[in-house]
Amino acid sequence: MPDRAADIQGFLDAAGWNGATRRALAGDASQRRYERLTRGGHGAVLMDAPPVPGGDSVEAFATIAAHLRASGLSAPAVLAADFPRGLMLLEDLGDALYARVLRDHPAREPDLYRAAVDVLAHLQAAAAPPSLPDLGAADWAAAAALAFDTYAPAAGGAPGAADAAAAADVLTEMLERYADGPRVLILRDFHAENLLWLDDRPGLAAVGLLDFQLAQMGQPGYDLVSLTQDARREVLPGTETAMLRHFADRTGRPLAGLALAHGVLGAQRALRILGVFARLALRDGKTGYLTLMPRVWRHLQANLALPALAGFKRRLERVLPPPTETVLARIRATCRPMP
Repeated sequence: MPDRAADIQGFLDAAGWNGATRRALAGDASQRRYERLTRGGHGAVLMDAPPVPGGDSVEAFATIAAHLRASGLSAPAVLAADFPRGLMLLEDLGDALYARVLRDHPAREPDLYRAAVDVLAHLQAAAAPPSLPDLGAADWAAAAALAFDTYAPAAGGAPGAADAAAAADVLTEMLERYADGPRVLILRDFHAENLLWLDDRPGLAAVGLLDFQLAQMGQPGYDLVSLTQDARREVLPGTETAMLRHFADRTGRPLAGLALAHGVLGAQRALRILGVFARLALRDGKTGYLTLMPRVWRHLQANLALPALAGFKRRLERVLPPPTETVLARIRATCRPMP
């Protein structure tokens, strides 16, 4: 078994950070770990992402970071990297996550979210890096199947394979009809836990960007949904509506069509997240994600309220139980212990 601690120490020594003070930072839903390093008044962040089949790529992170920085945006600079071992040393952009800033200053939500939407419009107007994955409508619909494969059985529902397949077909058709279009670069996890407010940087650079290694070509409205239908914090309904208008103004897209695409993409995303959160709890013992399910369910219901999604809503009601306290307790009782 490789000695991960020795690999990390060797990497830090080679990068000139031997003897640095190391402090663990909060992780995310992935297997990555982060540490803040300090030495002689200087700081950096260690990303520890052990290579695993199907896991996130630190090389992809470096590629996208370089693209974002070349576009005038604030992604962390890569100070050192060992791609085969899944190790990187990154510029430390600080602790001013949107989620923290808005917890202390909720009245700033419209301004901070408007700045984030400006970043999206700028990003989507620029050429994307070559050779990125490009998932179609059927791929997005298949990703939502986690709601049927993982969440529903754990919640006491009993969707059959035919139910899941039929739902995927309907969702594919809705995505093709209402939400597809010219592909743009999407960062996928564009939300308040992955955005920083950098007061000392001008213009678009005031928005710091994190956790973008899964960036790909996708639908123009996807990152807007990630921002305004955040699983981890409540976004004011007025803010979501205002950001839809602002994005429409900045990109020249008709508001009515954008709102419909927003609802369809939002339904897909909510279904996928229900399944992901259930899997994280059941497989990895990360039961804290269960507490977020009711908010994700509310997002799903708000999206399904659109008249164009009425038939899809009726289909889901037959097979997906809502995450009530009883349902969440049932799922929690079957979770494996946290390693």
